[in-house]
Amino acid sequence: MANPAPAYRRILLKLSGEALMGSADYGVDPVVIKQLAEEVRKVRDLGVQVGLVIGGGNIFRGAGLARAGMDRVTADHMGMLATIMNSLAMQDALERLGVYVRVMSGLSVNEVCEDYIRRRAVRHLEKGRVCIFAAGTGNPFFTTDTAAALRAIETGCDLLLKATKVDGVYAADPKQHPQAQRYAHITYDRVLADKLGVMDATAVVLCRDNNIPLRIFDLTRAGDLLRIVQGTRDVGTLVDNGGST
Repeated sequence: MANPAPAYRRILLKLSGEALMGSADYGVDPVVIKQLAEEVRKVRDLGVQVGLVIGGGNIFRGAGLARAGMDRVTADHMGMLATIMNSLAMQDALERLGVYVRVMSGLSVNEVCEDYIRRRAVRHLEKGRVCIFAAGTGNPFFTTDTAAALRAIETGCDLLLKATKVDGVYAADPKQHPQAQRYAHITYDRVLADKLGVMDATAVVLCRDNNIPLRIFDLTRAGDLLRIVQGTRDVGTLVDNGGST
């Protein structure tokens, strides 16, 4: 039976750096990154145009280094370089599956990847290449959540997806409060008012003001990413400007 037609033309998937570690304490687990790449490949093979933003927390986390006493700008630049390393690892994993990929960086490192240029990124996406947007926004003091929201808006994505370790947005931490309510649908204003920690506030406001929907889901559940792009509505939590249920 043929796969259903995709519900979205172009998406951006935000992965945390920690998602690449698997059960390890540091770095990239080759088995895990291969599994993640396979999930992305299945979506690309449906004809969906895919952008990726990957954090760097499995190598360096700028904010954490700054809290330990390092200059914040220096720490954030180290974090940006970590995201480039992760992006190159994902590029390799996808290319091993036969997927055409371009890594585009907010910092200029021409020896290993392209500079981020919006029009060029859109053209890559139109040609069916997966674009991995590295080095955040290229500026300190901004998270990769904000970078994901910004790149999704700039490249005209229909949906922003954030992969987490839980299957959506809860009223409280489900690990500490097993009876906490999981929202199927919630507004950006409610996320901000209740400080639900879906993404950092700058990213939430960017999405809200530019009317781009966000879906939070658990990427460790195989096939959920594919189901989302095929239009399944009961996976994770949808965040938008249209009310909560």
